[in-house]
Amino acid sequence: MTKTEGNLYAAFVGEAKATARLWGYALKAEQEGYEQIAKLFRAISAAERIHAVSHLRHMKVIGDTEDNLEKSFESEKSVSENYYPAFIQQADEDGHKGALISFSHARDAEEAHAGLYKKAMAHMAVEEDTTYQVCSVCGYVVDGEAPDTCPVCGAPQDRFFAVD
Repeated sequence: MTKTEGNLYAAFVGEAKATARLWGYALKAEQEGYEQIAKLFRAISAAERIHAVSHLRHMKVIGDTEDNLEKSFESEKSVSENYYPAFIQQADEDGHKGALISFSHARDAEEAHAGLYKKAMAHMAVEEDTTYQVCSVCGYVVDGEAPDTCPVCGAPQDRFFAVD
């Protein structure tokens, strides 16, 4: 790996972290009634996402859609099977209940995401259109209508939002 390739990766990681962090800040600003500040955080989060995607392109990480689906499936499967179980165990040992719940929800949602990627590959082959609903509490994603309650965290249907 060249130094520039290493720098692209480091820049991508920084921009990706900033994207998520700023989105979280926007949610908090909204909760506190600071809509204009929330808009600023969302705008800069979007800008950071543009930077991150640009770095990914130069790293040649983004392939064709079929390849991207396969890589995404493998990544979700790996994270849910290899990383989160150890994170959950450590959080349990440390008595960090909040992290334990967060890790458990993420693991379960990641497993569901892997299934969705597999299903999307089939949708792609037949050009079937679908709607995705995301649980705003734990990140579970469902293909089609939102369930009455989230199967991962138990959130009610009104906590789901549609993704275009």
